Amino acid sequence: MNKKSVYIIASVFVFSVLVDLIDAVVQPNYFVKIPIKIFFFLALPVIFFIVNKKEFKEFKKLFVFKKSGILKSLLLGAAVYAVIMSAFFLLRDIIDFSRVTSSLTNGMGITADNFIYVSLYISLMNSFLEEFFFRGYGFITLKKYTNRKFAYIFSSGIFAVYHIGMLIGMFGIGALLLLLFGLIAGGCIFNYLNETNENIYSSWFVHMFANFAINTVGLILFNGV
Repeated sequence: MNKKSVYIIASVFVFSVLVDLIDAVVQPNYFVKIPIKIFFFLALPVIFFIVNKKEFKEFKKLFVFKKSGILKSLLLGAAVYAVIMSAFFLLRDIIDFSRVTSSLTNGMGITADNFIYVSLYISLMNSFLEEFFFRGYGFITLKKYTNRKFAYIFSSGIFAVYHIGMLIGMFGIGALLLLLFGLIAGGCIFNYLNETNENIYSSWFVHMFANFAINTVGLILFNGV
């Protein structure tokens, strides 16, 4: 591995593990964590491209909006929404969801009153930042300095690791492993969409719909439906 790939791998890995530790141990108010996450989501790639200015020209292409592939991404996103919601209603009597709302409230300061604002941020902005960081930077850019297979495995795997700290207090080990497997599979799908359509909007739309579904579940749980 060269210095470029080592920096990308190390920065994505260390950031993801730190987020896990902060979520699991410190458990800061979510509104405090938002600006910190935004800063590092942007700062780590920016440092890389400041040092490697020539690479930024290629990276900018990921933000060029193309109509081709967007309709498929929207339809896939709608299908993902339907699958997640169907899975919730099928499994709600099997998997214990009782700890979800208490964990959000006690660990992050998220309540029924402010959940709608948090859910909009997560669905729209946070999903875009994650696609920028884990797919645009942690996959497409990394793939240039490693091989394609490694970039797929690393990006999707670390995307799942990044969520462990938040999920570990909400679910039992069985449900947690199932969710992590879903995140890895989702990361691979997001990578494939970006690779196929050559921009991050394709995966962002699907990611957005997935978050809409998860937040719909959150609203249902908070309202005791």
